[in-house]
Amino acid sequence: MSEAPRRIAHLDMDAFYASVELLRYPELRGQPVVIGGGRDAHPVRQPDGSYRFARLRDYVGRGVITTATYEARALGVGSAMGMMKAAKLAPDAILLPVNFDAYRQISRQFKAAVASIAPDYEDRGIDEIYIDLTHVAGETRELALRIKQAVHAATGLTCSIGVTPNKLLSKICSDLEKPNGLTILDYEDIPARIWPLGVRKINGIGPKATDKLAALGINTIGQLAAADAGLLQDHFGGHYAAWLAAAARGIDQRAVATRTESKSISRETTFERDLHARQDRAVLSGVLTSLCERLAEDLKRKGYVSRTISVKLRYDDFQIVSRNLTLPQPVVDGAAILHAARECLKRVPLQRRLRLLGVRASTLEPPGAATLLRVPTQGELFA
Repeated sequence: MSEAPRRIAHLDMDAFYASVELLRYPELRGQPVVIGGGRDAHPVRQPDGSYRFARLRDYVGRGVITTATYEARALGVGSAMGMMKAAKLAPDAILLPVNFDAYRQISRQFKAAVASIAPDYEDRGIDEIYIDLTHVAGETRELALRIKQAVHAATGLTCSIGVTPNKLLSKICSDLEKPNGLTILDYEDIPARIWPLGVRKINGIGPKATDKLAALGINTIGQLAAADAGLLQDHFGGHYAAWLAAAARGIDQRAVATRTESKSISRETTFERDLHARQDRAVLSGVLTSLCERLAEDLKRKGYVSRTISVKLRYDDFQIVSRNLTLPQPVVDGAAILHAARECLKRVPLQRRLRLLGVRASTLEPPGAATLLRVPTQGELFA
């Protein structure tokens, strides 16, 4: 009996944090809204029952955007962008604070809705999952639509889904028709649907690699698929060159990790431009804080505390360095993770420009084994 062809879905909630906020403040629908403000950004209820909302132009500080509505994105504003830069692009955008309790609740609801139809899924964060549909009964489009409808019924929110034979292609496809999109393709569709796309659409090709490929005359995934293997190896090294060639052809054998116990949890971001530790300190500080807050939310959602915090840096020459710190007591809150991350950064050379920054929590254990370490933040590196 032949093995059933794989059907792997990637489900991505549409502008998740912003969409959750719009459930609470429906009067903001259709407006540019940015999530990421502090206490000063809390809406103020007026005597007539309406709310007075903070505007991005009034923001002062080093924070970065967590997410934004599609109307704000159309103005050039996006996640991980510094607030002050965003204020110049969209000064009239509404600014709201993050509300992780609400996001966690809605995250649990949408994942439970998916599990009621397709129980085998891989949790990739608060707003996205991979789903193995290979052995779920039903035609692919009908099944995907059922999942989308179940998510909307449970949360009031929309999601976008890509369904393909593997995780790499599905990740690309879930982004093609946002918001509320559904894209289904097979290997024979790759030349028409995938190859015309820019190489940056492949998860794992960042801005620096995109620029290097462009300098070689490689701008689309199709051009990457047709590129000479020796040329890629000369410029990217053997391992990454082999991965680039395989990814461009839609090759990805990774399984959906449905029951694997987490050994570590990490958050990282690749910058749109290379950043310098001194000249771009404010931006890096905001990014580091945001990564640590998101990592803390991941730990809480998955029911872990961590005894080891690590930082990962990729320099502009693609060299990667990491440093870790093992703590006397486990941590779970963002402030403690940030403090540990800054301690790690004190042991990292920061002369070269940076293209990636990441934070990882490992030595995971259930909470309650020891008193959690809560450390106040102080002015240190990237502060």
